[in-house]
Order: sequence, then C-alpha cells, then structure tokens
Amino acid sequence: MIKEWFKSGSPWIWLNAAAVSTCLIMVVGVLGLIFARGVGHFWASPIVQLSYQEDDGQIKTIIGEHVDSSVTPAVMAKSAGFVLSDNEDVLIQYLMKTGNRDLTGSDFRWIQERHVKKQTEPENLISVERREWGNFYGQLTAVKENGNVIASGDKAWDVLQERLKVALELHEQIAHLEKKEIGSINYNLEQLRLAQRALELKNAWNPAKAKEFSDKKAAYDVDYKRYQAQTAELYQKIRRDSLVATTESGAELVIPLSKVVEVTRPNKMGVFSKIGHYVQKLGAFLSEDPREANTEGGIFPAIFGTIMMVIMMSVIVTPFGVIAAVYLREYAKQGFTTRLIRIAVNNLAGVPSVVYGVFGLGFFVYILGGKIDELFFPEFSPAPVFGTPGLLWSSVTLALLTLPVVIVSTEEGLARVPKAIREGSLALGATKIETLWRTVLPMASPAMMTGLILAVARAAGEVAPLMLVGVVKLAPTLPLDGNYPFLHLDRKFMHLGFHIYDVGFQSPNVEAARPLVYATSLLLVVVIIGLNLSAILIRNHLREKYRALEG
Repeated sequence: MIKEWFKSGSPWIWLNAAAVSTCLIMVVGVLGLIFARGVGHFWASPIVQLSYQEDDGQIKTIIGEHVDSSVTPAVMAKSAGFVLSDNEDVLIQYLMKTGNRDLTGSDFRWIQERHVKKQTEPENLISVERREWGNFYGQLTAVKENGNVIASGDKAWDVLQERLKVALELHEQIAHLEKKEIGSINYNLEQLRLAQRALELKNAWNPAKAKEFSDKKAAYDVDYKRYQAQTAELYQKIRRDSLVATTESGAELVIPLSKVVEVTRPNKMGVFSKIGHYVQKLGAFLSEDPREANTEGGIFPAIFGTIMMVIMMSVIVTPFGVIAAVYLREYAKQGFTTRLIRIAVNNLAGVPSVVYGVFGLGFFVYILGGKIDELFFPEFSPAPVFGTPGLLWSSVTLALLTLPVVIVSTEEGLARVPKAIREGSLALGATKIETLWRTVLPMASPAMMTGLILAVARAAGEVAPLMLVGVVKLAPTLPLDGNYPFLHLDRKFMHLGFHIYDVGFQSPNVEAARPLVYATSLLLVVVIIGLNLSAILIRNHLREKYRALEG
C-alpha cells in the first residue's frame, strides 16, 4: 500500500507543497517584521519617567522612550553575573532611549524591571530632535533671546513654537544660499580655473584671455561677497534664540534653536496630532538629507541615486540585450558556436556580483576611465574625472551584470513567436528587417519587458559591486543639479542598499540606527515589489494586445 502510494507521486506533491508553504511563511514573517519595525519608527512614542533604584541602592529618575525589552531565564542571567533571588525565575530588562548623549555619553540604557519603583508619563516632558547629539529628553524651563529670558513656565511652550518656526525658515534660507547660490559660484570658479589650465596646456593663454577671465572672476567675487553677507546676517538671526531645559538629574541645559529640528510633547498629543506628526516625519524621511552619520534625518539622496542609476542602467542594458538576443535567435547559424554562446550567457548570470564590481573597477574605471581623462580632461590632472568610481561606471557595471537576464528573456520571447507569422509576413512582401521590427519584436515585447524589469529589480538591490564602482556613505552633492552639464556622470552617489549596509553594520550608534535600517529596508522592498508588479502588469497588457495576432 505504501509502495503504491509512493509510486503515485503524492508524497512528492505534499513535500513540494510543504516546502513552498514554509518558504512563504518565512518570507511573510520577514516582511512582517520589517513592516512593523519600519512603519512604527515614525510614530510619536510616549516619554516615561521612572523612579529607578541603582545597584548602589540610590533612587534616581530616568526619562526616555521604551524601545525594547528582553526576558532572560534565571540560570542564564546568573551565569552572566546578575544577582537574582531564589523566587525570581526570569530577569526582565527594558531598553530605554534616554537621549542626552552630550551629557551622559550614550543614547540608550538597559534597566531591570524589578528595580523600577514608579513609572509615570507627565505631560510636560519634551522631546527635542537636534541636528547634533541626537534627541534630548527633559522639561522645558524657559525661552531666551540673546541670553535674556523672554518666556518661562506655561507661556514658554507657545513662544518656543513660534521662535522655532522662524528658526527653521532661517535655516532653509541659509541652506539655499550655501548649497545653491554660493555652491554655484564655487562651481563656476572651478570651471574657470580648469578652462584656464586647458588654455595653458594648449599654449593659447594670452593677455586678452587673462583679462576676460579676470573680469568673470571679479563678477563672481562680487556675488560671492553679497551672498556671504546675507548668510552671515541670517546666522546672526538664527543664533539669537535658545531654549532652556532641565534634565532628569535636574541639570539645566541651553540648546540653541539653530541646532533644533523639532520639539514635541508626545504625552500630550492626541491620536490625530500623532497621525499628523507621523505623516510629517515620514515626509521628512523621504525628502531630507541624512544627519549624524546617517543615523538621523532622511534618505532622499539614496532614493535619488538608486532611481538615477537604475534608469541609466536600463537605458544601457536594453538595446544591447535585445540586439544580442535578436542576433542569436534570428540571424546566427544554429550550431556549436551558438550553443556555446548561450551556455556562456547562462553562466554569466551565475557569476557572483562582486566579481562584476572588480571587473568594473579594473576595466571601466582604471583603464577606460583613465584613457578618457588622458584624452579629454588633461586639465584636471592629477585629479581624475572618469578615472574614478562614479555614476556612469556603476550603471555600466550593473548593465553588464543584468545583461544575461535581458538576453535570455528576450530570446525566449522570440522563440515563442510562431514561425508561420514570419513566413506570412515575408510572403506578403515584407523584408526580414521589416518583419522583425513590425511583427516579431512587438509580439516578443512582453518577454522583453519582463526581462528588463526583472533586471531593474535585481539592480535596485545590489550592493557588492557598487561599493567598488561609485557608491559612497554620504555624497555632498546629487548627480543632477542646476550646474552645466546638469547630469554629472562622474559624481559618486548614495544607494538604498548600501545605505542599509552602512547604517546597520558601520554605524557608531547601532541602537539609534536600527529603526532606520528597518525603515530603509521596507522602502527598498516596496520599490522592488512595485517594479515586479509593474512587470506583471506590462507583460499582461502586451500579451492581451498581441493575443489575437498569435491566434
């Protein structure tokens, strides 16, 4: 009976079903964990105030956010050095985000639940998000202007919000002047210097050119001094106001509003206030630049860099992949050489991605980029232009990495086009290239688009090769800006995948960076899922469009 059951194949069906179910459960579990941790990061958590008994018996006050908890069996806790009584079966610990790193040296602290004497959530506790030193937790005491107290007590909160709004507006104006106006002037001055160097190398530098360049530099100097004066005036205004707050130990701290991003009272916020705050923080995460070694702020440069690189990779890989597939299927003589090429293409898809990165660094960057610098950019010497990792070489390397996927998908699509379609087109008087362009390729377009989007999805998540050919921890400027030629292919850029690796494994403050790792991972997963869903929709649309022709 059992032997016949095995022969029927039912056990293998159940085994495959169990394996698929296990994989789905694991994938859903991982995505659920990422979703829960990533989405919850932006919600305004309550600030708790604890009366805590230290190991020396002293009762101290601890203020902060409850981040995590752990339950350790008594045996393991005792082996780790904790002293537990006989009636304690487990050791419960809480991870508290206490902030105030500039005062205490750390943002987080583990406390034991058994030593907590009292826990409250006073409404007057504030959370101050700073541009440096992380969050501050405490109580608002007063607001100062030029060192003089202008509001204290209950009135301090309303005055603080008004002054902070003005400070944030001033900060945006300063950032605009420094990055856009002054940055543009510095870029133009550098271009003038390089143009002068190019003329000197060609022996074309003369007094007329010197006079022309001197006039341009003088005009730039006038604009630079004007913007510098405006910036200095704004800095003087933004440094005028400050807030005074007391810590859990009663110490008083003066925080300039120029260093403050946001001040909230989470314990006093209602549901709708928290929802509005959540939307605001999520928008800031998607649109702002990172701060504090990427552990604070947003990830807009990483999003921009990822999308820009994927677009360039798609533009490069599509024509090469389609042309290669068309040649192998439509023009090449089917024999040993063609089969060997197909085997090589399939094997290329299994080469580790870091190998492509090493090849891109050695060939594209050092050899090809070095020759380009030697021929077209001698005035930049010894600083390289294309002879160093950048956006262009990252896109080309990933195009080479994903090329086998596009070739195989396109060739399979071409193989599915019935031979009768080709013969009918030729019989009606069309040439082979017309048949290919107007009939065969449109019918194979679903497979082509699927291959392209799958290549895009893989490229969006690659990290190893990009670490060698252009991705950096923090890019000072975006590859696309208002300075000619607008798209700077030689610039390094940020990437979501590398951002996750850097924040998760290279951050000096691991606990503070952990929520950002989940949030960025969730964003990357959403991008990849969106690309794959787009592939399915495009493929289905094209398949329905040409279904009648196939019939």
